[in-house]
Amino acid sequence: MFLLNLVQDAAPTGADMVAAAKNTYALFGAAIGIGLAIIGAGLGLGRIGGQAAEAIARQPEAAGEIRGAALLIAVLLEGATIIALVFALLFKLIA
Repeated sequence: MFLLNLVQDAAPTGADMVAAAKNTYALFGAAIGIGLAIIGAGLGLGRIGGQAAEAIARQPEAAGEIRGAALLIAVLLEGATIIALVFALLFKLIA
């Protein structure tokens, strides 16, 4: 009798199913957001590095200025990426 009671209590109700669906959608949304942030950062950093290398190859005397500008842009891009990742993870935890 006690075992039957445990099985009956474990059956999900309508509210539990809705909460599970919301959690699944939250996880899916967080995964999409994290994936897009990482892909965007990878493309951006690759483009910054490629363009900086090309600019230094064209004007070797301006290598220091080009490197500094590329580094500043890369740092700002990484900061935006980290903020996007934190927000995606927070939205996953809140929902």
